Amino acid sequence: MGTLRCRSVFISDVHLGTRECRADYLLDFLNSVRCEQLYLVGDIFDLWSMRRSVYWTADQSAVLQRILHMARSGTRVTYIPGNHDELFRDFAGSEFHGVQVRLNAEHLSADGRRFFVSHGDEFDGDVRHNALLKAVGDGAYQMLLKGNRVYNAWRRRRGHGYWSLSAWLKTRVGNARAYIRKFEEAAAQEALRNGFDGYICGHIHKAGIERIDGVLYCNDGDWVEHCTTLVEDFSGTMQLLHWSDHCRVEASDCAVEVPVPDLLGVLVGADKKAA
Repeated sequence: MGTLRCRSVFISDVHLGTRECRADYLLDFLNSVRCEQLYLVGDIFDLWSMRRSVYWTADQSAVLQRILHMARSGTRVTYIPGNHDELFRDFAGSEFHGVQVRLNAEHLSADGRRFFVSHGDEFDGDVRHNALLKAVGDGAYQMLLKGNRVYNAWRRRRGHGYWSLSAWLKTRVGNARAYIRKFEEAAAQEALRNGFDGYICGHIHKAGIERIDGVLYCNDGDWVEHCTTLVEDFSGTMQLLHWSDHCRVEASDCAVEVPVPDLLGVLVGADKKAA
């Protein structure tokens, strides 16, 4: 197993406690990474779904154990609850087993840029759901996620890698695309008004890095549909990594694309194939 060394890691929308949570891929990533700072940017737990029923696996327990181990081993871990785990917002300002709970955070990158970090549901207005949920409704979205799980089980049996059906559809539903764009612009404007160089969030299950009105908008995606994480290297460069059956760079704030090994340090392992 190779080691991915970076300065900071941002993950969100894990949705522990549900069948859709890809704890297996997240655990593989967390076991592979060594970082100075880990930000948990909301919806780590899905308390909404857990009120109806709880689906918990050994991998989900192992994810929590790994995060706590990282905190004990010197990684600064900051947990910013989202709307699905908003109960934990009542504990903002507290620290549990080395994990600091905050409503939001300011991240200073290695190159001196200031990033505002929050889950992102504050930009939803009256309807606090992700983009596809807003477009097609809760029932249809849950059916899509179930179909996504069945489809990928079929792909796995035939030796194919992970592919998100629901994420693909999200880019083709007009209402969802419009909602995502409005969300991104609102987040960038808020960061701009408060003098930040960038904004980092999750929530809408649509990963990306984009400069909007001079602000670097970074969405770290999710571990339900996309299996993505935002990482910062030791020079301050932000990259979005997709981590499932293989690791690949999805986006970067570099003007010129830089290979993962050169940018992030050491990423070696026979089980990780380049995209």
